[in-house]
Amino acid sequence: MRPEGDKLAFTKLEKIEQELARARDKLSVWQRKVRDLEQRKQEEENTRIVGMVRAVKLTPSQLAELLKQPGIFSLPDPDEPEKEKEDRKNEK
Repeated sequence: MRPEGDKLAFTKLEKIEQELARARDKLSVWQRKVRDLEQRKQEEENTRIVGMVRAVKLTPSQLAELLKQPGIFSLPDPDEPEKEKEDRKNEK
């Protein structure tokens, strides 16, 4: 027979384990929700982009040529140090 203190400690441990299991279940649900929302956001962005391209009536080859032109988009240069990026922003 276990002393009363051991029984309470075991019950407390069981409660903590149950709470942990519930928290993990909730985490799993929220992770699925985040993935679903990210996917829906991406789909909406893609739909908008396609709509903009269709609005200006570009063919796929015309769009490709447009995107190749320098200065159309200023994509970040991964090799450029952060300090230089900030300096350029502050100049504007």
